[in-house]
Amino acid sequence: MTSLRLRDGTLDIAETGTGKPLILLHSLLADRAIFDKIVPALAKQRRVIVPDLPGFGGSSSAGSTIEGIADRIAGLFDALDLGTTSDVLGNGFGGFIASTLAIRHGAKFDRLVLADTGVSFSPEGKQSFYAMAERVRQSGMEAIVDVALKRLFPEDFIALNPDIMTERRNALVKTNPDLFAEACHALAALDLAAEIGKIPNPTLVVVGELDAATPPEMARTLAKALPRAELIEMPGCGHAPMAQAPEAFIKAVAKFLDLK
Repeated sequence: MTSLRLRDGTLDIAETGTGKPLILLHSLLADRAIFDKIVPALAKQRRVIVPDLPGFGGSSSAGSTIEGIADRIAGLFDALDLGTTSDVLGNGFGGFIASTLAIRHGAKFDRLVLADTGVSFSPEGKQSFYAMAERVRQSGMEAIVDVALKRLFPEDFIALNPDIMTERRNALVKTNPDLFAEACHALAALDLAAEIGKIPNPTLVVVGELDAATPPEMARTLAKALPRAELIEMPGCGHAPMAQAPEAFIKAVAKFLDLK
């Protein structure tokens, strides 16, 4: 792990492998370890860089907007001398950040993979973020763990994988409640509809057909709004297919990312 001191704060990153850089951005309901099952395979061909998002793990907060968080992530390209050939993959919250990164800094990187994300949330979706923020501020992260797991994974997967659920639970409760609440408000406020069509990067949109956090219709709307996008729906998967079905997820993104 490395702690990078950037102009406006710090980013804690894990890095492995060599080759064309690939940056992975995690979900609101996870930490960077959500990618652990796919990193070894990716690192055989790519230089894989996985930051703790601002406000998570060892990374300092970048404020209460997705734009501010995306600008912090943009600092990685110069700090690590990545050039303009990197690819970026974001899941959930990380997907909204990746889209915003492309809107604001798309010339800094090449291809974009948006997994289980969208353009904006419905009024009901926004309200769920406000409710989660209020609960963690009053009662801590334990108050939303069970709900979070059901938003990450289908119920049958939860029942059959208690070890993974324990790992995910332990990761989530370590999150700073105030910074988690800040991220909830940032997501509720975000609406990319006016700018999503400006993204210049070739984009692959991936979604689990059973995603309860960002349902497939959100991904379909996103793919239609993008000028250069493909859409893949993964059968039987929820919000975190890279953890639920890592081999299938690698297969889904392999052609787009030129993986052999």
